[in-house]
Amino acid sequence: MTDARFTIDDDGALLVLSGTGERPVVELVGPRARVAAVTSGRGKTWKAVVKLRASRWGGPLLPLPSGRYELRIAGAEVAAPPAIVPTQLGALRASLDGFTVTIAPPIDPAYDSGEGQDALERRYATRPGGLENAVFFESFYGRSASCNPLAIDREIARVAPEVTRYWSVVDLSVVVPEGAIAVVDGSPDWWRARGASRLLVVNDWLRRRFARRKGQVVIQTWHGTPLKRLALHRPGFDPRRMAAVLKESRRWNVLLAQNAYAARILGKAYAFLTRPTWVEGYPRNDVLVGGDGADARSALGIGPDERVILYAPTWRDDRAEIVDFLDPVALAADVDAVVLVRGHSRTLEPGRDARGPRVIDVTGFPDTSRLLLAADALITDYSSVMFDFSVTSKPMYFFVPDMEHYRGELRGFYFDLAAHAPGPVVRSHDELVSAIRADDAAPFAATYAQWREKFNARDDGHAAERVVARIFDQRYLDR
Repeated sequence: MTDARFTIDDDGALLVLSGTGERPVVELVGPRARVAAVTSGRGKTWKAVVKLRASRWGGPLLPLPSGRYELRIAGAEVAAPPAIVPTQLGALRASLDGFTVTIAPPIDPAYDSGEGQDALERRYATRPGGLENAVFFESFYGRSASCNPLAIDREIARVAPEVTRYWSVVDLSVVVPEGAIAVVDGSPDWWRARGASRLLVVNDWLRRRFARRKGQVVIQTWHGTPLKRLALHRPGFDPRRMAAVLKESRRWNVLLAQNAYAARILGKAYAFLTRPTWVEGYPRNDVLVGGDGADARSALGIGPDERVILYAPTWRDDRAEIVDFLDPVALAADVDAVVLVRGHSRTLEPGRDARGPRVIDVTGFPDTSRLLLAADALITDYSSVMFDFSVTSKPMYFFVPDMEHYRGELRGFYFDLAAHAPGPVVRSHDELVSAIRADDAAPFAATYAQWREKFNARDDGHAAERVVARIFDQRYLDR
């Protein structure tokens, strides 16, 4: 039996284990990250240091994502340690209970409660003073700094670097753009930034009892052209959902749409019919025009000559994690390619990374657009990523084993995907493999061209420029 002691250093950056006996192999393993300990010691004593920070995808060294991690100790028998609950904040909070390490955002416990948040909300709603020449960005509820808000951030930083840019993040594991200020969701700084910024740019619903102050403007960029029915158009009558949709859409001043089709659908689905909708293409797709995926491939450790297939299914209302219809390991072997697995943003927190030979789980990769550039082909089902990937003109495959259930019971479609898809629509693994091996684009050439004309007419590489120009023309910000 090894005798071990567990401590956490003053700023929450290190988990230190020490003991006597055989030197073990120590790892901290979570659903989306793992860190190996650096061990030292000779003879009868040993020491293992686990950094509670990690670099992913070649990015900066940042605190581990919030969540529960398993402390694995191999090569020695260790009795369960007593619970240790440190009080320090630093860049994160960490506590140890048995062999489970819980990492949480760096929010003072006094505020990390219902009463604490209520107090901050009251302060936010009644704060005196004017607004700041600043933008508050939020993408997918702070899980990443990505999508249309990221492209708009980059253009504002280019043309008006004097504008302050805040990014809402779930914790400090989220990479924010250079020059931006990260504010952790629910912290006093987060409440202050959201209440003081003249402009808010978001791509999903606002949360935490948002109240727009006089002079504030909200631009809702949304996050995709819809195939599946949403908001007021979802199957089944639910008065609570209807009330929530109407309350949410009244918070927006401007709605951004990728194309005229999306503008019509989103306007009706959210009863957003009397306020401006900007049909300017999607800023997030600017990089797809003339860009290349070399940097993303490098970050992922993929060679320039490797064939890369991106599998990006949408989420399902009846399950929390990514669908399991496709075996990525078998697919990688059958088509001789690296398979990237990209779960929907709603599956980021509850899911676990897919693993296997020539399979890379990129659900936590910060920017989908870079993955689209890195991929030679896309496999999806009903995800709006199909309307973005078509900017590249590269092959798409639609793997839809549950189409009847999804279309008839879960969501429903705005148009017949099988009739208009710019690529093969398949139901089984074998059909998918056959279609990929055939690699025959000719039967879909005309359909693909019509698709691009309808959905990508404004995706010309300058959408962010047009959107930001309108922001300054409308005096939503000063420069």
